Amino acid sequence: MPNLVLLRHGESQWNLENRFTGWVDIPLSPKGEEEARNAGEKLKGYKFDKGYTSVLRRAIDTMNIVLGLIGQQTLPTERDKALNERHYGALQGRNKEEIGKIYGMEQLKIWRRSFDVPPPRDKTELNPDGISESLKDTAARTLPYFESNIVPDVLAGKNVLVTAHGNSLRSIVMKLDGLSKEEVLELNIPTGVPLLYVYDRTGNITEHRYL
Repeated sequence: MPNLVLLRHGESQWNLENRFTGWVDIPLSPKGEEEARNAGEKLKGYKFDKGYTSVLRRAIDTMNIVLGLIGQQTLPTERDKALNERHYGALQGRNKEEIGKIYGMEQLKIWRRSFDVPPPRDKTELNPDGISESLKDTAARTLPYFESNIVPDVLAGKNVLVTAHGNSLRSIVMKLDGLSKEEVLELNIPTGVPLLYVYDRTGNITEHRYL
């Protein structure tokens, strides 16, 4: 029976600094590298046929660390921005506590945890194109890619490893677990902890759990 493993990258340097990261290409922190190694230890004994990551280095490096530990450095892997983290617009690079002091904690919570309210779209040095995404927007790009690329591999009997980000993975879990837009707001996916979905031969999920 095929396995789908979803893995949020290890802690990034800006996670450590409590800053909005989004699409900014920030590396793993030392703790994040250790979390990736811990994930690799938990995945020893699993063999994958295909890998998928975002185009951001924290997800790519997490996968590479995992693959090194399980001895699969040559795993065929696709990278696509459809799996990137949610784009935090003008908030990218800014400290979350400082944003709360400036705009109020309630507004900060809305920007961080609402389903369909995006952060400000102002153009900044870290957001020159004025892009910004809500979780709904993130799901609108992540789920079509998941359905057209990743799901067919799993249904073909392949074991698949996906390393991505908190919000792109929340979108996928929302779909797999049948969560409502209210329920997904309470969903927190921890960094560096593999989430396993086991499928039967008819394409139904028979088990899912954190390893």
